[in-house]
Amino acid sequence: MAKTPAAPGQVTHTLRALRAVTTREILKFVQQRGRLLSALVRPLMWLAVFAAGFYNVFGVSIIPPYKVYITYQVYIVPGLLGIILLFHGMQSSLSMVYDREMGVMRLLLTAPLPRWVLLGCKLAAGTALSVITCYVFLAICIFFDVTFDPIAWLEVLPALIMSGLMLGALWLFLSVYIRQVENFAGAMNFVMFPMFFFSSALYPLWKLREGGSELIYYVALANPFTYAVELIRFALYSQFEPVSAAVVTGATVLFFLLAVLGYNPQRGMIRRTGPAPQPA
Repeated sequence: MAKTPAAPGQVTHTLRALRAVTTREILKFVQQRGRLLSALVRPLMWLAVFAAGFYNVFGVSIIPPYKVYITYQVYIVPGLLGIILLFHGMQSSLSMVYDREMGVMRLLLTAPLPRWVLLGCKLAAGTALSVITCYVFLAICIFFDVTFDPIAWLEVLPALIMSGLMLGALWLFLSVYIRQVENFAGAMNFVMFPMFFFSSALYPLWKLREGGSELIYYVALANPFTYAVELIRFALYSQFEPVSAAVVTGATVLFFLLAVLGYNPQRGMIRRTGPAPQPA
């Protein structure tokens, strides 16, 4: 006798889990009022101070996706959107470590759903909040005379989602090995800032090569954050960059699979922590 397929029930449970995790993330985001401000302060400082200092010093030549000479302020906006996504991914994974310390993580991972579904819901919820923050930043950019075509606000959405998923999956994977909340300060110094500076977020890669920085040029080429920034940059000008899209998609799958493997109770983080000691 053929068994009744459980797919509809599985989809329903998955949607419920996504709603529950997303609601929890939104409530935490609303309660932590400084979180939005902290995510925006860093890119706004770069835009208002650093870019202003180079306004008349550093311009960008006519290279794709640009069709005219642009100011440095315009050039760095895609990179600043990327740093917002990177910072939000870190914040979301920081809550994973905190939940693990408080014991909430075990309750989440014992839910009657595949572990990859639960982690995927967590990733999707964090990405949604990071994309919303990116649009708030784009709105603030208008006051700095950095504007884009109205259609670009819609066309950049898939690029923001793809980049947010990749960077969120990276931090999700790193959260497997970060055992305490305090260790995230080191992760910022050794992961987030190197990814930001060794990329095309602040300067075109051809300028690195032209200046003789061959090593930094190749490091930036190997940096997945570079391709996330370029994907966003081209999307803001209604263009699609296939190489960046392929790298971002592949890196997302790789980081997420590594995260799922790390949270596997048989071989990952839960096994390493071991069972809780029993009272005598």
